[in-house]
Amino acid sequence: MNTVNSSVIQMTQQRLVQRMEALPGVAVAFSGGVDSAVVAMAAQIALGRRAVAVTAVSPSLPSGELESAQACAEQIGIQHHLIETHEMNDDRYVANGGDRCYWCKSALYRCIQTRLESLGLQHIANGTNTDDTGDVRPGLQAAAEFHVISPLVDCGMDKATVRALARAWGLAVWDKPAGPCLASRIAPKVSVTRRRLQMVDQAESFLRERGFSNVRVRVHANELARIEVDAGQLAEISSPRHCQDITDRFRRLGFRFVTVDLQGFRSGSLNQLVSLNLEKVSVTG
Repeated sequence: MNTVNSSVIQMTQQRLVQRMEALPGVAVAFSGGVDSAVVAMAAQIALGRRAVAVTAVSPSLPSGELESAQACAEQIGIQHHLIETHEMNDDRYVANGGDRCYWCKSALYRCIQTRLESLGLQHIANGTNTDDTGDVRPGLQAAAEFHVISPLVDCGMDKATVRALARAWGLAVWDKPAGPCLASRIAPKVSVTRRRLQMVDQAESFLRERGFSNVRVRVHANELARIEVDAGQLAEISSPRHCQDITDRFRRLGFRFVTVDLQGFRSGSLNQLVSLNLEKVSVTG
């Protein structure tokens, strides 16, 4: 992790809390990852009971992530609500075009928005940081359309600064690896189904049990599994003692072909397959 000067941390903490104090009340879209945890912590410090964390529950949530989010919310002391987002009922999401994330985030923000009045709140905040704005993230358009606030961006915070602040606050998730939804593992134009999501979840769990901690299983057409692990573990995962076991297990899960990506783990590697014009997308379709 890049080091961040302690005085910078202190100034950033003050700026972020002040940003949250300017809000009458906020619902934080809360995955339990480090970004949303820092926003939730700042909201709790600034607003107390006028802040809540809201976690989406759906088939795309990786195993263990709900429990992790609940533990994180408990550590922060923020009210925590669970909502079912039902994005699997949207054919545009299931079709998995380059705009899948747009429809997913639209479903999330719409569900939170319908809860705001009953919660006595006025605003939604997310955990987008400045590093996120340079990637292919259709969900950012959904956030803009639902007037979602991005406090980390407002305060100029990149991922390294977010982690440093989380560590200073003593948050257990300060060094937690990124844990995007399971649907992000499915290549564009390959439909998102409950079965494929389960296949990915079980395949990644299987590999983690064998010591490959930083791992992604990407699904391509014809049920091809492309495994990404850290470059330093490429030789190990390709060794005879692992190859047959992995192949057998993956085929039992439903994969027809199993490959190892020689470039190793790359966050968001499927984004290179995305080519779209989001200006043609609207919330109503």
